[in-house]
Amino acid sequence: MPGPAVQPENIHATMVLIGERGILVTGASGSGKTALALALIDHCRQRGSFARLVGDDQLFVEAHAGRLLCRAPAAIEGLVEVPGLGPRPLPFEPAGLVDLHVHLVPADKAPRFQEDAASNIVGCLVPQVDVVERNVAAALPVVMARLSIAPFL
Repeated sequence: MPGPAVQPENIHATMVLIGERGILVTGASGSGKTALALALIDHCRQRGSFARLVGDDQLFVEAHAGRLLCRAPAAIEGLVEVPGLGPRPLPFEPAGLVDLHVHLVPADKAPRFQEDAASNIVGCLVPQVDVVERNVAAALPVVMARLSIAPFL
């Protein structure tokens, strides 16, 4: 007999899909989650790669066959928050599996070189990298290199 259904957990995060790989971005409010997500989407689309938003600001997360699955709440599905303007529509995917957790941290908390690390989110171990918050120029190559996305092929 199946056990009780587990309700997804709501977390403060943003997620994008790059090709078949999912990138979960977490950090404090104002740390640049949306800016990094938009830069990742733009970078990959300019190179002819598939790139889409899954959700911005809030995500429902749950374990799915040992992997972390994310969905946006229906009320904000397909919306991205543009500072000073509010929510704006953006092409999106309804769900995605996470391959990399990018955690935005203050500059004094980001190591220059990082050992392999993982975060445990709702029982799923996800490879994690810490990058300096509010610094898209520094974060973008870290994500591209970790996922072997152009120019790091």
